Amino acid sequence: MRHNIQPNLIKTWTRLKRCALFDVVKFLIVILALVLLTLRGSQRLGYNWQWYLVPRYIFTIENARFVPGPLLQGIMITFRIAGLSLLCSCLFGLVAALFNLSNSLIARTVARLYVELIRNTPLLVQLFFIYFVLAPIFGVGRLAAGVLALSLFEGAYAAEIFRAGIVSIHKGQWEAAYSLGLNSFDMYFRVILPQAVRRVLPPLTSQAISLIKDSALVSTIAIYDLTMQGQAIIAETFLTFEIWFTIAAMYLLVTVALSLVVSVMENRLRLEA
Repeated sequence: MRHNIQPNLIKTWTRLKRCALFDVVKFLIVILALVLLTLRGSQRLGYNWQWYLVPRYIFTIENARFVPGPLLQGIMITFRIAGLSLLCSCLFGLVAALFNLSNSLIARTVARLYVELIRNTPLLVQLFFIYFVLAPIFGVGRLAAGVLALSLFEGAYAAEIFRAGIVSIHKGQWEAAYSLGLNSFDMYFRVILPQAVRRVLPPLTSQAISLIKDSALVSTIAIYDLTMQGQAIIAETFLTFEIWFTIAAMYLLVTVALSLVVSVMENRLRLEA
């Protein structure tokens, strides 16, 4: 009897582990444990939680009209910076990848120097260099300087992602393009890149999520993004934990939503293939 019960228990446990609901329960247990640890730590510090003050800094309703709060205004700036930086970083990355794969020694050298220089220096140093050194020379504003710094930094990583995706295309596809008499431009943009995009989409998603999180560094040059708005609120109200937890939750919602959107796109591309 006992010998029969043990295999049944193992099978039941295996089914539970595969169940999506069980994953959700495990996630909620971890979140609950973190919340309890935070509350316990705050009690030892003597911190007075005031969550009821937080919603007014997200949005308010005045005269039946929706009024965005500082945090909502800040996340809109973050969206703007991240969106522009994502487009520019993909452009920089694609150009650097094509340069790296070209037959020109100068193009390969330029691409290699760009990738190695950017990837091996801190983003904060690059941001300060562009804002304090290059921006005054060329008359560039702080928003443009922040976008340029993020674009160059993320573009160096995107370059390696694009290069790996292009190189992974089967040799027969290249030979087929050559046999059709396509020039280099048509070969890349009609044959190679459409196939490479399907392969580089997951790592590019991770890079886009990193870009959104790295965009918080633009607060160091006084751009009132989500992080800078949070710092201003904390300096005024001393709601340290409440505001930082709210900011973290807002970043989490954005990155999770981006992951879901890209997952849908990836599934559609797989079906079309």
